[in-house]
Amino acid sequence: MNNPSRYKLNTTSFKNYWEKGIGVALLKKLERKPDLKDAERFLPHLFEFDGKADELVQQLHQKMGFVKGQKLVDDYISGKNIFDKETENQLKTFFDDLDTSPSWLDLSLLKLGSEFSQRSGISGLIVLRDYCLMGGYESAAINKPLIYTGALKKGAAKRLTDTTEFWVDITGDDALLNNGIGFKAIIKTRMIHSFSRINILKLTDWDSSKLGAPLNQWDMLATNLGFSLVYLVGLRRLGFKPNENEVKGLFHFWKYIGYLLGIPLNLLPNTEEEAIELLYYWTMTQPEGDEDTIALAKALYEEPILANYPTTKFGRQMMQEFHLFYNYYLLGDYSCNLLQLRKTFTGKIAYLNVVKNKIQARNTHKEHYRKKAIVKGRAEHLEVKRIYLTYNSK
Repeated sequence: MNNPSRYKLNTTSFKNYWEKGIGVALLKKLERKPDLKDAERFLPHLFEFDGKADELVQQLHQKMGFVKGQKLVDDYISGKNIFDKETENQLKTFFDDLDTSPSWLDLSLLKLGSEFSQRSGISGLIVLRDYCLMGGYESAAINKPLIYTGALKKGAAKRLTDTTEFWVDITGDDALLNNGIGFKAIIKTRMIHSFSRINILKLTDWDSSKLGAPLNQWDMLATNLGFSLVYLVGLRRLGFKPNENEVKGLFHFWKYIGYLLGIPLNLLPNTEEEAIELLYYWTMTQPEGDEDTIALAKALYEEPILANYPTTKFGRQMMQEFHLFYNYYLLGDYSCNLLQLRKTFTGKIAYLNVVKNKIQARNTHKEHYRKKAIVKGRAEHLEVKRIYLTYNSK
């Protein structure tokens, strides 16, 4: 198999992360530094994709449109009658192959992962936006599907709304069980990925020999690591001190979500140490950012000003400054310079949130405090979701 041209040793942002940034401390958690020669075993995953979901999308969404096709999927999940026998059989084939209660699933760990996500509150959403999402724009290859589907033209507000709604829905109590709102959101996202991949290959000049398959399994794993490991690193940076069980729960939570999304089970990490090694292999074999990723970073930078909330111009300007502070605080000067983000002085007031988190972290060992923080954090998540859907969903 020939290596796609996107597969190259990173010499800029990610290399700096592992040699001079937060990655230095992460690598110390491992018994030995990963050998990049071992990364070559993941090359086949650049060409692998979710064929089972693609088959269902070809049968439904491609023929009748995404909205109508997805309604049938949601109806089937909800137990409603599917009157067309052929369609019912197609749906049954897909869902019969998806074991929603695999033998390895630990419901107690799943609950811990959900609760830790909830207690992150506003800080968790800050990490997802200003660290995970913005940091992801340092790689050109993984973001190409966004360019090919026209996501840049749709604006960052819509993309943030969709991501926030998805994340809040999947992290709710028992949201992944009994065909809950989180389970439905995951299946819908899986269909969106397949629908996008099929149409990118059908309607554009995508070159798989250079980029791998659109939304391939190796990049899907990287996204999963962004929501788990990178999210965890960001929260620690903002003053959170998760206990050992919460960390185990978080990775189990995202292992199950990754499995439901169609990522091969053998790729998904069980522990923080396994996740660190996988993130190292992925990041260190990525091409640096390009004009497309700079444009995506600029769109995210401009989003607070162009959004409809806060409702005042001053409020939107302050929101932009706060996000800029977190970009620099979490990503560091080197990465932010590569993304062409300006520095902020006014936004430094947002550091008060970090101070607050550090003070509150002293009580995380107290169970009654942890439960109180979970309730408070969940309320914050639901309110942010409401704001996004009210003001920024158009």
